[in-house]
This record gives sequence, structure tokens and C-alpha cells, in this order.
Amino acid sequence: MKARYLTIALAALAISCGDSDNGGGSGNPGEAALIAPINNSECITGTSVSTTQSKVTFEWNPAENADTYFVYVKNLLTQSAVQQFNAGDAVTLEVTLQKGVPYSWYVSAKNEGGGSMNSATWKFYNAGEGVTNYAPFPAEATFPGMSATVTGPSITLQWEASDIDNDIASYKIYMDTNANPTTLKATVSAPELAGVAVTGNTTFYWKIVTTDAAGNSSTSPVFQFKTN
Repeated sequence: MKARYLTIALAALAISCGDSDNGGGSGNPGEAALIAPINNSECITGTSVSTTQSKVTFEWNPAENADTYFVYVKNLLTQSAVQQFNAGDAVTLEVTLQKGVPYSWYVSAKNEGGGSMNSATWKFYNAGEGVTNYAPFPAEATFPGMSATVTGPSITLQWEASDIDNDIASYKIYMDTNANPTTLKATVSAPELAGVAVTGNTTFYWKIVTTDAAGNSSTSPVFQFKTN
């Protein structure tokens, strides 16, 4: 009789452990490592479909414990809403994009258990016909962060910017209390502006216009922060 109970117990243990190595599950997937289009580059591998559009293939490495991938693409020129594409369980996806336009993209790996993990975000220019020099990518604020609260009476604004031609020449910083700031604070050559005076208990808005040596420029989104 004891042997019979032992056999049943071992069978139950085998059933309970048998699915532990399957994909999916209730845990979060790993991060999908992006492959192409390459970060901070010109994508020249797209297939032209018209004078203004081409098909671009997005590619990434499989993520551990993932069943489905969603690709998110944003037009950085218009700062329009992010487009979402369901790639299923594939690790490539072809999307038709505008030529000569900067984009950002990332991949979200998901599984049937409801877990998800976002990849890093990469930026690229979709190659344009006859374009020899591209505008810088729109700058991204690093301090203060979006909707952050800071303490004055002065702060240092900091941001990140990149250009596939590596010829950024200057940054114009606009900041005031209007949702679309128009007050030029300074023009600088490095990605920071120190000694910016701020008043307490106020919401400020700021943006960056990045210009390269060829005179091409890009405007960042408007960033917001509050003071104590």
C-alpha cells in the first residue's frame, strides 16, 4: 500500500513540474535586443514604394519567455502619436514609412501570462532621395525630467542630442511659463545650460532647437517641470 501511495505522489510531482520550462508563463519576458535599423544611423536598406515612402524592415533578437512582439514607431519630425504594430511571434516586421524623416522605435515582448518587457529605444533616419546631410535628431531632456519637481533659485538644464553626420553646432533654449515657450534663454554649444533662474511654486516649459553645421535644425518636444 505504501508503494502505491509513493507512485501516485511521484506522478503528481512530475505533472506539477513538467511545464516549468515552457515559453510564456506568468513571469516577465526578457528584453528583445534590437538589431536594425541601427541606432543613430541612416537606414538605406528600405525598399522604395514611391518618391515619398519606402518599406523598412525592423529586426530584433528573440526575447526569453516571450510569445508575442509589438513594435512601436514614432515620427520624430511631427511628434505624432506612436504607431503600434503586432508582429506576432516573428522577430522581423516590415513597415511603410516616409522618406527623409527621423523615427524612434522599440519592441515590447509579451507573453500569455500577461508579462511584458520593453526594449531600448533606438532612433534612425529613413533615407531620403538626394539627401546628403540630415538635421539632428530632436533633443531629449535629461534634467529636469518630464513633470519633475525641482528646487531653485537656479537650476541647470541638461539634455541629450545626436546627429548621424556628427556636426551639431549649437542649441537654442526656449523657456517660460507658456505651454509653447517663446522666450530665448541662451544659445550654447554644449548640451547643458547652467544658472537658469526659476521662481518657486511655478510650472515651467522648455524646448531645444538643435542646429548643425549645414544649417539644418530640429525642435524637441516641449518639456515641463515644477518648482517647490
